[in-house]
Amino acid sequence: MRRPGDRRSQELLSIGAVLAFLRDDFPEVTISKIRFLEAEGLVEPQRTPSGYRKFGPSDVERLAYVLRMQRDHYLPLRVIREHLDAIERGEAPPALPVAEARPGPLEEADRELVAAAVSPSGVRLGRAELLAAAGAQERDLVEWESYGLVVAGPDGGYDAETLQIARLVAELGRFGLEPRHLRQVKAAAEREIALVDQVVAPLRRHRNPQTRAHAETTARELATLAVRLHATMVQAGLRVRPQ
Repeated sequence: MRRPGDRRSQELLSIGAVLAFLRDDFPEVTISKIRFLEAEGLVEPQRTPSGYRKFGPSDVERLAYVLRMQRDHYLPLRVIREHLDAIERGEAPPALPVAEARPGPLEEADRELVAAAVSPSGVRLGRAELLAAAGAQERDLVEWESYGLVVAGPDGGYDAETLQIARLVAELGRFGLEPRHLRQVKAAAEREIALVDQVVAPLRRHRNPQTRAHAETTARELATLAVRLHATMVQAGLRVRPQ
């Protein structure tokens, strides 16, 4: 990859040119990813009077740093932002964690469950906010909704769990998995929902408020176990099979 410090790269770059710079080292990066990192405040490109993004050398370096920290150290964006802020102040960034093997399906499932559990239950996002947070475009969301993968609430907004779904669908899309491919995942989730409902439905109909509250706790525990079982089966199935 040519470095942004090269003479040719001193000019301001379009988002397409930035993508070309980065893809040698980060083949998974997309324009949607760059826009998402901008929406998250990790980079602030200039704008032309017509609204087009123009990136300077420092912007490209920041993007490369963010992508490297995500790829090699799995750092969340909040921590990466703290690193960048420290570098801008002329300070040494916090020590990096020792690089470990990429988490398997079970560890990834646990991480997603924790993320969903700690998300504010009352959060509501508008359409534009969801797109920015998921690093997606309007046409992506239209397609996701057409397959029932993402569903807006009665008020037209989206909650934290829907945002999590959108992010995961977008991430799978970067590996070439289209919404039509994910219909099987949605169908499996619906079967698991029905299985949990069979267990907790009698508790939800109980007259005792404590029993009804216990039904919600039981439903969450069963959902967690079902997801962990699914992830473990995927992990086992992906082991090298004899030829």
